[in-house]
Formats: sequence, structure tokens, C-alpha cells
Amino acid sequence: MQKPKLDKEEQDILDSFERGEWRPVANRRQEIARHVAYARNTLAKDKRVNIRISSKDLEELQAIAVEDGMPYQTLMASVLHRFAAGRFMETASRTRKSGLPRVRPSQGQTKPSQGRLPRVRPRN
Repeated sequence: MQKPKLDKEEQDILDSFERGEWRPVANRRQEIARHVAYARNTLAKDKRVNIRISSKDLEELQAIAVEDGMPYQTLMASVLHRFAAGRFMETASRTRKSGLPRVRPSQGQTKPSQGRLPRVRPRN
């Protein structure tokens, strides 16, 4: 059986576990329930939004979603969530037919030079 390839963070966690640095929590069920509630509240989709976009943009988003194996609405929600959280970074490794770089979440803090778009003030 081939050993799985781990990134640095995963390897650090495995090494820490193997050194015996992990201890069980006293009230495991309560902790699990608390973190499940955090996840539900964070990921809850409780609002509906209707937007108008160009057919070309929609077709491009649909093509990207097919490439990534997900519904295009899920892709759009993910892109909007990452933008709102300030976690965008341009990558030149995968470009689209449009010539625009693929956008992916960045690691750690982002700077405007890393692809975060400036916030736009609404018109009065």
C-alpha cells in the first residue's frame, strides 16, 4: 500500500499526534455539538439573491463549474463568500479561454496586491 502524500500542515499534525501531544477533551459530546453548531451557523444559506449578469459571464461560470465538477450556483456562492471574506488570490497557472487568471483562496492574510478587489461603495 502506498503512503499518502501529506502537505506540511498535515505532516506537522501527524508528527504531533505520534509524539503523544494530543489529549481527549473531558466532555466530548458537548464539544462536538458546539462545533457542529458553529459550522451550521457559518454555512447557513438563509438569504436568496437575484442578480443580472451577462450571458457570456454566466457561460464562463458554468464551464468552470463543469470543469470543477460542481453546480454553477455552488461555484458562484463560493466565489462570493471568498470575496466577502477577503480570501482571493490570482494564479497564472490556470487561465481560462477568456485569458483571465483563475481565482483561488489565498493562504493567510491577503493584501490588495494579491488580488483582493477594493470594496465598492453603493450609489446614493
